[in-house]
Amino acid sequence: MKKMLILLLVLFTMPATAGLKPYEGEGPTPPLTLTDIQGTMHDLAAYQGKVVLVQFWATYCAPCRKEMPSMNRLIEKMGNTPFVILAVNMGETQEEVEAFVEEVGPEFPILMDPDGESIGAWQVFAAPSNFVVGADGKIHYTLFGGVEWDDDELVAQLKELANE
Repeated sequence: MKKMLILLLVLFTMPATAGLKPYEGEGPTPPLTLTDIQGTMHDLAAYQGKVVLVQFWATYCAPCRKEMPSMNRLIEKMGNTPFVILAVNMGETQEEVEAFVEEVGPEFPILMDPDGESIGAWQVFAAPSNFVVGADGKIHYTLFGGVEWDDDELVAQLKELANE
């Protein structure tokens, strides 16, 4: 338990210049089929051909709250690049998430995982946990902790992945 708390503390205090790390997991990309806060179903498999940032987050996560505006700016910077963000809430109520969305204003789908079922499949242990899925449907990068997503280096990495 002590190690987990220390790890979480490190993740929540990561510098804003942290970069994407090559994914070292094994096996296929876990499935992800969830509804958004409006009730629309999203299936990760339907986004094949695009780079997808899958973020697991929570309303009580300070770095999550801080970085979402930079995620909006990232979408703008990606321009016509085939790119989408799917932000998966980790087990909170619809009311909690809607209040957060109204306050923070994310401009991308907020998926609901009220039972936290996808957390296990994706091996998520902290918020925020980020996975970058390439156009081939495979996870290429991870990033654990908060970051300014519109950082030019991150944008370049994502555009490069989209052009592969």
